Amino acid sequence: HVKQTQPFQFALAVEGSYKQVPVSGRGQIGGLLALQDADVPFPIQLDARAGETRAQVFGTLTDPRRLGALDLHLVLEGKSLAQLYPLTGVTLPETAPYATDGHLTVKLNDPAGARFSYEDFNGRVGKSDLHGEVLFTGGKPRPKLSGTLRSDQLLFEDLAPLIGADTKEQQVAKGETSKQPADKALPVSEFRTERWRAMDADVRFTGKRIVQNAQLPITDLNTHVRLTDGVLLLDPLRFGVAGGDLNTTVRLEGDKTPLQGRVDLHVRRVKLNQLFPTVETMKRSMGELNGDATLSGTGNSVAALLGTSNGELKLLMNDGRISRSLMELAGLNVGNYLVDRLFGDDEVEINCAVADLDFKKGLVQPQVFVLDTENALINITGTINLASERLDLTVDPHSKGLRIFSLRSPLYVRGTLKNPSPGVKALPLAARGAAAALLATFAAPAAGLLALVAPSNEQGAQCSTLLQQMRAGR
Repeated sequence: HVKQTQPFQFALAVEGSYKQVPVSGRGQIGGLLALQDADVPFPIQLDARAGETRAQVFGTLTDPRRLGALDLHLVLEGKSLAQLYPLTGVTLPETAPYATDGHLTVKLNDPAGARFSYEDFNGRVGKSDLHGEVLFTGGKPRPKLSGTLRSDQLLFEDLAPLIGADTKEQQVAKGETSKQPADKALPVSEFRTERWRAMDADVRFTGKRIVQNAQLPITDLNTHVRLTDGVLLLDPLRFGVAGGDLNTTVRLEGDKTPLQGRVDLHVRRVKLNQLFPTVETMKRSMGELNGDATLSGTGNSVAALLGTSNGELKLLMNDGRISRSLMELAGLNVGNYLVDRLFGDDEVEINCAVADLDFKKGLVQPQVFVLDTENALINITGTINLASERLDLTVDPHSKGLRIFSLRSPLYVRGTLKNPSPGVKALPLAARGAAAALLATFAAPAAGLLALVAPSNEQGAQCSTLLQQMRAGR
């Protein structure tokens, strides 16, 4: 779409290295006489490679003797956007392989600093489409990247490299080997915080439709990314999930060593019958999931941040159902075992499930973790050590007296997050009728969970009743 005003007269070949990255290219340029006239655009065509990155440009250079301005059609592709940093100084995240095609204009002699504007581009990252415009300015105190990006169809798996959790296929495509230990579930890949202070950023991104398997119905994504002197802020980071919302604010202070991070998370009105739409059991569930979490930690990876985390997580679910088929679909072999031991093959209605989890230096301990069913209260106690990823949980059913459990002992879950191991404890269950005594131990944390009960008179009635009983100590 760029008008050529001078004919090509010379071929161009480039071989060498730039910042220790091998560079090669072939192209064409205008004649030497065209250099004398600053008002006549000077034609350029180049196909170049720098490491794993390929750039194809076609367009014009204005006032070539002073490198005034460029007006180019740019096609750019590579194995990860992060690989552009050594070449351009632009800090971009790790991604799946990408390709873009758009209009690049450059003003090199702007008094406020060089300006690079990439407009109306279309492309892909992994299997997701990407569109928008970005502006990179070379001003003070730091260069800045700003822009608006949109994906009409975003594959959820293409978000994984952002936190170091990319799949084996994505790692192979980028020519990498897995850095994730085989026995670890939490991503250990480190954030490249040394790059965060090289520039600032202010970018908005919208994923209009997220493609994911039916077991996790995330529908859309909206986020505003700001990077200021090494501090990364995502506010908001919002997902549409099963008819509800997951709203998050993430702050990562990369200017500190080690990195300090904080996450504030709010889950609202996630519909249980949409959360597992392929499970017949859950289609009849009329309840919702609500929750809040505030966590802070230190470290340069997701694993390190969670392994040092302090804070709390509160979740509340009303009017749900549980069955072995649900656990099987979710791939939760441990959950399948527990449901089978507690309820056999029956589908069980969960009147209310409440959890108030305390995080201290990566050690997670339930203040309350109770499932209220028609026949029993299921109480879960113990610890989850996120630093070592070790589990030590006890699942203890307390009969309400309507049914005598065939199970004679509490259950346990040990092992690791990657390889949990359930079993039966060699201890007798509490006496029948102990459910009321159990409720009396949760008076204090129950008050904080009441705020998560849906305000409707119908929705959340079971959880409201359960929490009121806890507060009353009965």
